[in-house]
Amino acid sequence: MNECYYDKRMDFFYNRTKTDTADEWTGPQLIGVLCFGSFFCLFIFISNSLVIAAVVKNKRFHFPFYYLLANLAAADFFAGIAYVFLMFNTGPVSKTLTVNRWFLRQGLLDTSLTASLVNLLVIAVERHMSIMRMKIHSNLTKKRVTFLIISIWAIAIFMGAVPTLGWNCLCDITVCSSLAPIYSRSYLVFWSVLNLVVFFIMVVVYIRIYMYVQRKTNVLSSHTSGSISRRRTPVKLMKTVMTVLGAFVVCWTPGLVVLLLDGLNCTDCGIQHVKRWFLLLALLNSVMNPIIYSYKDDEMWATMKRMICCSSEDRSQERRSSRIPSTVLCRSTDISGHYIEDGIIQGTICGKGDLGDKGNS
Repeated sequence: MNECYYDKRMDFFYNRTKTDTADEWTGPQLIGVLCFGSFFCLFIFISNSLVIAAVVKNKRFHFPFYYLLANLAAADFFAGIAYVFLMFNTGPVSKTLTVNRWFLRQGLLDTSLTASLVNLLVIAVERHMSIMRMKIHSNLTKKRVTFLIISIWAIAIFMGAVPTLGWNCLCDITVCSSLAPIYSRSYLVFWSVLNLVVFFIMVVVYIRIYMYVQRKTNVLSSHTSGSISRRRTPVKLMKTVMTVLGAFVVCWTPGLVVLLLDGLNCTDCGIQHVKRWFLLLALLNSVMNPIIYSYKDDEMWATMKRMICCSSEDRSQERRSSRIPSTVLCRSTDISGHYIEDGIIQGTICGKGDLGDKGNS
């Protein structure tokens, strides 16, 4: 029967796998990484909080796509929390951690990244359902969206807890990985391949969306000159899809490939020298998600801008201006179409110009 090492500290596993991470994370290099990561986390907290608040506040966002968008923002917010916990438990501190604390550190990170990835997949499927039916929003009910959100977090928590539940190398240290000294190499192969498969599915879904809209647009163009909005739709869709796919490929693929190589026990690949930078690159995806999925929506930007402006107004000015109704023409664009709505907004008039200017540009 193999001996288990639950009572050992992480220095035992780091030394055995000859992992030099803890020793290299010192001095100016550690300070630089911490400053870089802290700036990312601060932006993640602020931007994703604004996205969630905008979805809650604006009734025009009470649709399945925006509920999923808010859940994506929550997952990215959680990613910021996981990375803050990682920053305070890395470097020289890594070797002093207990096995349970190290599992918690990695579990939080795995859970947050999995939640973001599954959210992106569900959003892609929702967009596919909507566009194929030529609708702005899908027919998902609130109950189904709630079930999807619960399922997303259940999957993410389970994936983060799998190593803790037994898929580790504590009782068979001969199969320990190099990047994650108490993770089994077979688990790293499973986790990286699974995420790469999900990535491939997303690529297929977005390519199908683009080809469908392009084909429909060509059919309409052959029968009519078409409106400006119709001509802009394929271009806007192409830019959105390329941005989403490009960001995902750049931020996720290098880290997943490194994990896969480590799981395959590639000793000559030099993965130890690049792993921390690929981790920061993966974190960058949580920074970019609010920009890609939210700030490109004109009404989302207008709502967040209004909240930012109103929060900076003097309270006395806010009380005086609250009596003044303002009619704002809001335009909200989506990759599946365009719509214009008129709304009466009671509250402070924020900014120097009309909030609809960005929507009209």
